[in-house]
Amino acid sequence: MVAGNILGAVEAQIFGIRKSADTRAALRFFAERRIKVHFVDLNEKAASVGELRRFAQKFGVAALVDRESRRFAELGLRSAILSEERWLEKLSLEPLLLRMPLVRCQQQLTIGGGGAAEMWNAWYAAAKS
Repeated sequence: MVAGNILGAVEAQIFGIRKSADTRAALRFFAERRIKVHFVDLNEKAASVGELRRFAQKFGVAALVDRESRRFAELGLRSAILSEERWLEKLSLEPLLLRMPLVRCQQQLTIGGGGAAEMWNAWYAAAKS
């Protein structure tokens, strides 16, 4: 099978906001490799609790929360003690509390920008081979 056919079947789903440099980097990464992207702008549509739960199962709820975000401080959550389920509900209602971008490609997941590009490269290499 030709690599182009394999990559044609691969689609990435990116949750984020366009103002986020890490989200823009993720969008650019997949566009440069001609991987179809389904972008969910969290300013327009929040991620569902079920979708967030998928990321939380792999990384933990704490990894989803951007404790350095302005919204986190505005809501006074520094001393908040919430259950995991309550955090997921809060993150669904307040998507600006999320570390962005959340990226899903088939069953693979990443949170945030940082070292995520290494994972995306691994996904791309695996899809090509």
